[in-house]
Amino acid sequence: MGEQPIFTTRAHVFQIDPTTKKNWVPASKQAVTVSYFYDSTRNSYRIISVDGTKVIINSTITPNMTFTKTSQKFGQWADSRANTVFGLGFPTEQHLAKFAEKFLEVKESAKLARDKSQEKMETSSNHSQESGRGTPSSTQASSINGTDDEKIYHGPPDVLLKSENDSLKAAVEQSNTNVKKWETELQTLRESNARLTDSLQESNTSVETWKKQVLICQEESSHLRNKITALEAQCNEVGQEKDTNTRLTNRVKELEVELQDKDLELENLRKQAEIIPRLMGECDGITEKLKAAERRNGELEARVEALQRDVEERQQQQGNMKLELKKLTDTLDGKLDELQEFRQGLSKLGADN
Repeated sequence: MGEQPIFTTRAHVFQIDPTTKKNWVPASKQAVTVSYFYDSTRNSYRIISVDGTKVIINSTITPNMTFTKTSQKFGQWADSRANTVFGLGFPTEQHLAKFAEKFLEVKESAKLARDKSQEKMETSSNHSQESGRGTPSSTQASSINGTDDEKIYHGPPDVLLKSENDSLKAAVEQSNTNVKKWETELQTLRESNARLTDSLQESNTSVETWKKQVLICQEESSHLRNKITALEAQCNEVGQEKDTNTRLTNRVKELEVELQDKDLELENLRKQAEIIPRLMGECDGITEKLKAAERRNGELEARVEALQRDVEERQQQQGNMKLELKKLTDTLDGKLDELQEFRQGLSKLGADN
């Protein structure tokens, strides 16, 4: 089954300054995922955290480790193998308490696993000593051909490592395919968002233009009404000035011509005034479209953010898989080297005999 996560939380990761051994150095710019992993093959536990593609925590838990709460939201533990001290800053005190409880639980499990392993080694040692006293010839044969325990140790782990290696390769390939698909979808959403933004800007420009035209029409209508009032006042003065009757009559005719022109202009303005409600209705419709476009834009932005988070999580998973694949490959190479050395030892023993 390989290594599986058994507990996951989020925290800010720190490491002790290797120079001063006093100050904390941030290992992550923001809160990252911190997970406990259990390896059923080796019966071991590890704390692993990855920031993007960088592994910032890879600590194997041993029975001698201790997790210490230094404040309400901060805890630390020392890793002698990594030659450093790790610190975690949690968002709440409850998160710190859960992580500390899990650390204690995993530590006890690691201690039980170590005790069982020691008991098996002692039992195997006692059994081999008894067998050596009873049948010396079997001891000699085992020194040449290898014991059953050694054969079991050098055989199945190689097959298991190859199987895990193949499964991890397939998982990495599937993850790469998914990342490419999500990147394509993200690009499509970005283009759609850009088109919607352009449409929204054009709609805003059209609304402002219509508003300006409506204001101009209103101002012209008011100005014409004022001019009509002034002309009517001038017509009332004609009866008061008899000596200027002729001149005023001609003036009245001219004013009547102008009045007809103004009546035509007024009629045109009235028609334009009838268009104003329709324009206002169109403005309201455009406003509703703007609101719908803004809501759609918000939904697209939320979807883009969700896809970005998914891409980041997939990239983190891909990094974890690549790390595990490399470690398994290194372990496999080590096992193959040990097998080669063992075979060379057997050949040498055969040559000596």
